[in-house]
Amino acid sequence: MRIAVYAFDDVTMFHLAVPQMVFDEVTRQGLAEWSTVLFSDHGGSVRTAEGYQLGEVLGPEAADDADVVVVPSWFDDGRAPNETLGGVLKQAHERGMTILGLCLGTIPVADAGLLTGRSAVTHWQSFDSLAVRHPDVFLDQTVLYIDHGDVLTSAGTASGLDACLHLVRSRLGAEAANRVARSLVIAPHREGGQAQYIEHPLPPRSSDDPMARLLEWALGRLGEPLGIDRLASQAHMSRRTFIRAFRASTGTTPSGWIRTRRLDAARRLLETTDLSIDQVAADCGFGSAVTLRQNFARAFSTTPTEYRRHFDANLGRGSTR
Repeated sequence: MRIAVYAFDDVTMFHLAVPQMVFDEVTRQGLAEWSTVLFSDHGGSVRTAEGYQLGEVLGPEAADDADVVVVPSWFDDGRAPNETLGGVLKQAHERGMTILGLCLGTIPVADAGLLTGRSAVTHWQSFDSLAVRHPDVFLDQTVLYIDHGDVLTSAGTASGLDACLHLVRSRLGAEAANRVARSLVIAPHREGGQAQYIEHPLPPRSSDDPMARLLEWALGRLGEPLGIDRLASQAHMSRRTFIRAFRASTGTTPSGWIRTRRLDAARRLLETTDLSIDQVAADCGFGSAVTLRQNFARAFSTTPTEYRRHFDANLGRGSTR
């Protein structure tokens, strides 16, 4: 797969590097042949916000044969994109390419008309101005990214990593996304307001952190009953103190965290084993296939069977959307 990343004068090196690091790691890990190229309005060189000169940047024609076009950020003043970039985005979308607007990169994607009547997210500092500029775009402040299949937008700076890992996950499966995340030493999953197709998070490793020890303990017992009272007892805390400490540490509730981890485990088993749906449900702590299906549908808008059909790692198949 070929990914074309838009570069412009004054782009920060971090924003420009995020999609390249994540997507190029797919190839470095031997998971698939993915490559990234930089393109600009005219080709040639681009000067970053840090003052570095990037040479040999391709022209806009580099996006013609790309599978994915990424706008990794945008100017702080929120200016409208020029005709060149607007045309690239519209034409790429018309040809069926996936468009990513990361952080402020949502602005030119919206200006190109690709988010009309749809939900989107961007950096919180640009919410008000973008809402005035595009009242027909429904901005959601509660999520890290929003994926419509053909267009994906993300929130602030670090959320670009989440969005790019999500794309890896949606194309290649959870095992691939987890390997990329571990190699880059970033969390494969961060709690947010929407379903995120990434492997379970890496809890803190400090040996003197009781919550870290509890999370490790719970991850090894997902098939067992893990009610709040049992978790609080394991952490040597009262129920009330435990709930407060757990939310402070993870940003979510104990039941929500356990449910998400069980769904992660179920996805992994569906991808990498031939276990029956009943056995997957039992091994992951859902108790029955009916409960697994209900939670799976609520979280991912699909069934375990359909998910396996798209992401069966043993058959080497993956969804293109």
